[in-house]
Amino acid sequence: MSNTVRAIVYGILNVLLFPVTLIGYVIWVGKILVSGRRSGVSSTAQAPLVGRWGLHNLGTRRDEASNRLLMVLPGISPLAVHLTSVSVLFGYRVTGYVPALYRYPYEGDIPPQAEAAGRMAFFDSVVERYLPNITQFVILGAGFDTRAFRLPENSGVRSFEVDAPKTQTIKREALDKAGIDSKGSRVTFVSADFEKEDWLTKLVDAGFDLTKSALFVWEGVTMYLDRQAVEATLQKIAGTAKGSIVAFDYYTDESLLSPSLYWRFARAATKAAGEPLKFGIDSTPPAKERLAEFLRSAGLELYEYRMLGHETEGKRAWGGFAVASV
Repeated sequence: MSNTVRAIVYGILNVLLFPVTLIGYVIWVGKILVSGRRSGVSSTAQAPLVGRWGLHNLGTRRDEASNRLLMVLPGISPLAVHLTSVSVLFGYRVTGYVPALYRYPYEGDIPPQAEAAGRMAFFDSVVERYLPNITQFVILGAGFDTRAFRLPENSGVRSFEVDAPKTQTIKREALDKAGIDSKGSRVTFVSADFEKEDWLTKLVDAGFDLTKSALFVWEGVTMYLDRQAVEATLQKIAGTAKGSIVAFDYYTDESLLSPSLYWRFARAATKAAGEPLKFGIDSTPPAKERLAEFLRSAGLELYEYRMLGHETEGKRAWGGFAVASV
């Protein structure tokens, strides 16, 4: 079966199974409305976990921890998860076709709606390339990230996760319920609010060694913080040992100001979820230089960069992926 035929058959199956998918979404949204925000599960933290669950079940990116963790989070209906994904998984098993959003790594230009899928491969690559030479791994605003649980137990890497107390409590309870690192030996959890607390002091108190270099991964967080918190976090990283690396994704002010339907909806949706978009780096071309200037002001040097969007006469970059060094 050619790829074109597979794609057509896959599309037909998705259309036929749409009523099942719709029922799943209704159950999912209903569960959210019933539980409200009492579950404490951040929607922006939940979304990447759902994506990793999908990749795992398609076999394109194995992540057993994500597979198990999603099913035990409060506010999540396992039935809804399976119903909403049945068209994708069944279509794949019949045809072998993987839609663009679930290919790993994500192929081609990354549109805003696929940013989470594209950044997953970017950050995985960063961890694979830099962590073998660094013994401290810090995930900032970890949410329901499971990368620390994918590392070999004998890797010699000390892993830390820094996040808001409520999110972290929910995650630890879910990890225990899912039977993932139930003894708590794989990760040191550090509770801190980036906008109100000195997370680095708390990290040091938890055993982080300021004399040794570290890899900091800061995924899907900067856009939800105010400028002061973003700058303060980068400055703290700049004060760690020489050779330390920070990888992060960001939006430009284009995402905050654009009148396009997509960005207007994105701003409204995140605000309604209680996690509004707050921060964006100057998008004045060339965007790479604006990012480098911003990092230099915090004491860091831009090391790697990938622009999201295009710089043309009428368009500006809406975001990017970056790696900076101390």
